[in-house]
Amino acid sequence: MSVEVIAIGGYEEVGKNMSAVKVGDDVVIFDMGIHLDRVHIHEDTDIARMHSLDLIERGVIPDDTLMKDVDGKVRAIVFTHGHLDHIGAVAKLAHRYQAPIIATPYTIALIERTIKAERKFNVLNTLQVLNAGEKCQISPGITLEFIQSTHSIPQSVIAALHTPEGIIVYALDFKFDDHQKISPPPDYHRLRELGRKGVLAMIVETTRATEKQEVKTHSEKVARIVLEDIMKNPLEEKTGMIVTTFSSHMERIQAISDIAAKSDRQMLLLGRSMERYCGLAEAMGILKLPENASIYGSPKAVNRALARAEAKREDYLLITTGHQGEPDALLPRIANAKTQFRIQRGDNVVISAPVIPNPMNVANRNLMERRLASSGARIYTNAHVSGHAGREDHRDFIRMLNPMHIIPAHGDLNMLSAYAEVAEEEGYKLGNDIHILRNGQAQVFNGGIR
Repeated sequence: MSVEVIAIGGYEEVGKNMSAVKVGDDVVIFDMGIHLDRVHIHEDTDIARMHSLDLIERGVIPDDTLMKDVDGKVRAIVFTHGHLDHIGAVAKLAHRYQAPIIATPYTIALIERTIKAERKFNVLNTLQVLNAGEKCQISPGITLEFIQSTHSIPQSVIAALHTPEGIIVYALDFKFDDHQKISPPPDYHRLRELGRKGVLAMIVETTRATEKQEVKTHSEKVARIVLEDIMKNPLEEKTGMIVTTFSSHMERIQAISDIAAKSDRQMLLLGRSMERYCGLAEAMGILKLPENASIYGSPKAVNRALARAEAKREDYLLITTGHQGEPDALLPRIANAKTQFRIQRGDNVVISAPVIPNPMNVANRNLMERRLASSGARIYTNAHVSGHAGREDHRDFIRMLNPMHIIPAHGDLNMLSAYAEVAEEEGYKLGNDIHILRNGQAQVFNGGIR
């Protein structure tokens, strides 16, 4: 029985992730993401009224039309976490497959909201919860297992498909963090067990592969300490204060909340995606906010909250979207004096997110920071640690799993090639057991465990 890995999206870009694994006549799809760099798509963008074919044409979502030529039955659609570059296209594509959607509870809840907001397609796929540490039978020959992992969003997992020909591991995205407050540490013991059982192939993210420093990614504990150092004194000042970060980064938002709770300021979480991610996490008991915290997503509600903060800025801490400088997101609008809250000299702005590296983001972020500074704001940009594994983490991961084959994913050619360099240092060989694919290509394995 052959095993085939089909690269649908995310093999020529960061995002738009979608892969399929075909085992005999059974197919399992992993991820249906969007490409955040295209047509100004970002975490506050609403694509619910856009058609899938238009989005495919623009390069926003994966071109899954190639699946029409795949001779097999899709048995499951699997998501390992809830970021938009992994789940953002689910409402546009899932209805084409008569298969359950499987994910952890928080990810399922995010997918359910995405499906309910959809205006073009009627998505009727069954939603099935699978927790970290659990398994479910996909077909007579395939079992899906979720392994506890850590990332920058709660309830992230690494997926393992147990097949008659060996285990296929899908690891998009992860970091090795033993000190998160919301998520338990990764299950290193289980990963090593899989390595001993026999991993046929590993599909793995390459987000930080081009960073040549031989590094392990710092824990969120480091970000918590940095944030506390930055925020402690400004929280006591009679000035405005804004923090911006990824709206899905519950670890970071929990840290900001815990620091703010030691002050007299009221927290206002502002922006559509803040409402989506944080409101859901709070309702599920994942995020613990102070009693005086409020979340506002609609433009009218956000404007009313900003007006209150403008009237007595020393009483509020604003947590906003817009860390990349996206022109229509909230912090850039504040920087451009397009809201009722106006930056004044001495206000403090903490940007707890890196610039996502593409020319548009770099330009937008630079412009936003210059406008904030020109209005007299103090800007802090160093309050962040990555949610992705560094090169040394990947080296550890390869040694844990000892896979027969490695397929780098979630990156452009430079990133995939950089990962191949790390794998070659671990004894693998490009073209032999390292396979660099492009969107639309496939790699066939004829089984056999070394």
